[in-house]
Amino acid sequence: MTIALIMLSFVSFAQKTKEQNVPQVIKKALSEKFPNAKNVKWDKEENNFEASFKNNNIDNSILFNANGKIIETEIAIEVNQLPKNALQYLNDNFKNKKIKETAKIITEKGDTIYEAEIKGNDLFFDENGNFITKDKVS
Repeated sequence: MTIALIMLSFVSFAQKTKEQNVPQVIKKALSEKFPNAKNVKWDKEENNFEASFKNNNIDNSILFNANGKIIETEIAIEVNQLPKNALQYLNDNFKNKKIKETAKIITEKGDTIYEAEIKGNDLFFDENGNFITKDKVS
């Protein structure tokens, strides 16, 4: 879990990159896993590449290593899709504050993490909705 959160922190160091600078092995891995991905935008995060796109009208982002292996998958979800404990935590600690975005993150090990962006912070919860950590949005 700690490794996943460290990987999440790399997102803040992402640099936009053109598709032509993305290795073919990574573009192929994306098209095999998500053949309907539309309007893909690429970011480079150290040696990894992140593809952001819509799949069936849902925002997705996939982090690949240099060999095309998926490190992390992030799928936008509705606030009410957060686990009950996460919703309770947000209600108790951020009552009447607008939740900007929510997402379900699947790590390469298959762990599920939920994310909620609120008041300039990303809040992370485990698969049961228990609070893990907070990180500033950059």
